[in-house]
Amino acid sequence: MPARLFARKSIEALQAEEHPLHRTLGGLQLMLLGIGCIVGAGVYVMTGTAAAHFAGPAVMLSFLLAATACGFTALCYAELASTIPVSGSSYTYAYATLGQVVAWGLSWLLMLEYGLAGSALAVGFSSYLVSLLTDFGVHIPAWLSTPSVVSTVVDGRTSFSLSGGVNLIAAIALLVSAVILSAGVSKSTLVTTILVFIKISVLVAFVAVGIGAVDPANWTPFIPANEGGFAFGWQGIVRGASILFFAYLGFETVSTAASETRNPQRNMPIGILGALFVCTALYIAVAAVLTGLVPYKQLGVADPIAVAVDRIGQPAFAFIIKIGALTGLASVLLVNGYGHSRICYAMGRDGLIPPLFSKIHSRLRTPVWGTITVCLTSAVIAAFLPISVLGDMVSFGTALAFSIVAFSLIWLRNRRPDLPRPFRVPFGGFTVGKVWIGYVPLLAIVLCFGMVIPVGMDILSQAGRGDVLPAIFLGLYLLTGVLIYAFYGYRNARRPDTE
Repeated sequence: MPARLFARKSIEALQAEEHPLHRTLGGLQLMLLGIGCIVGAGVYVMTGTAAAHFAGPAVMLSFLLAATACGFTALCYAELASTIPVSGSSYTYAYATLGQVVAWGLSWLLMLEYGLAGSALAVGFSSYLVSLLTDFGVHIPAWLSTPSVVSTVVDGRTSFSLSGGVNLIAAIALLVSAVILSAGVSKSTLVTTILVFIKISVLVAFVAVGIGAVDPANWTPFIPANEGGFAFGWQGIVRGASILFFAYLGFETVSTAASETRNPQRNMPIGILGALFVCTALYIAVAAVLTGLVPYKQLGVADPIAVAVDRIGQPAFAFIIKIGALTGLASVLLVNGYGHSRICYAMGRDGLIPPLFSKIHSRLRTPVWGTITVCLTSAVIAAFLPISVLGDMVSFGTALAFSIVAFSLIWLRNRRPDLPRPFRVPFGGFTVGKVWIGYVPLLAIVLCFGMVIPVGMDILSQAGRGDVLPAIFLGLYLLTGVLIYAFYGYRNARRPDTE
């Protein structure tokens, strides 16, 4: 097998690299960047789906389970980001530890998770915008806001059908985000910061006002009895966690900003862990109020928080919440597009994808054409696929990518124990022979696979019933990745400065 497949980048060369990107971000900005990506579709859209079809009021436990898996992974990211503070995030970590072919596989999973996360967010944005405009008497034709494929969940089982529509509103939202991101990281970060403060304030207000109208009877039973498959029970809690897992993608986005960060060794752990903690607390509080206001089986809609605030009986407050939802989803669109373009930037610099993705605009100092390309791709997907498929595919790619990151940390600790590590994962580990295995990265791998298994089982179950769309989409995507690497990436990759 050619040695180039497992050629690794030199850690020292990576640390010494000069980058044309501006180092403008501090710890607080990184935390806001993470919150900006985490607080979005997970709380505004997918919470309702997870509660109505899988977890019931125990969706709070689903959030906690997903956060636990992400928390262990976040600790791994924090150590790697402080040790190798360069752009590319987990892609670069894999290239420096496990070699080129593994880095390509991981980067292709990252492209899946970021691309489809952008699509899912745009679909959620479209639903809330249509709901808000309807309140003002402006009715958007259904064919302009409905994806070409729609999904229906009955007894925990998903089926698909054609709608005859195209979600152009979602596509336009992504194209607008591409324009803002292309204007420059400092400008897009300023916009994101403003949006983050607005949406956090709105969600806190939702909890503060909604808690007084909660009917505790809606929380009973807290864990509904299993109805078969992943419909409720503990099986449903795990399935709900796998749906909500992608909502924690924000801390991965923080690590993509390492080369644009002042003092990354100090600021990266602050940004990653801080964002995860804040968002988990907020998610659980919102889920508690949401399921306390509305019987959980009525939450299987694209705008569950809008449904919940309507129950409070304060139209003006409902208007504010819908504005907050749009603000939240808009901020995540920006941050997600930022992270996606920076992954592509790193891959383009390495020659694994065309140099278009790494070309920096002379005045704006951003990868303009790469940003536009990835947002345009997400826009096309958002126009045609339902959010249920997008969410599952994102969770699938995210969990596998996170597992590779945790394994990379174990490998690097054993291969390069001499490297300075300003931040180390806590709780130590154990040895098998001469191999050190950390408790934190091991738990991260186990829990991430726990997120993948329900999604994989559901995709196979759907295919067995004749609903083959998710299986075909995932299969074609993985096959395309193999072909691109074989016929372009492998042949055009820059030879890295090896150890």
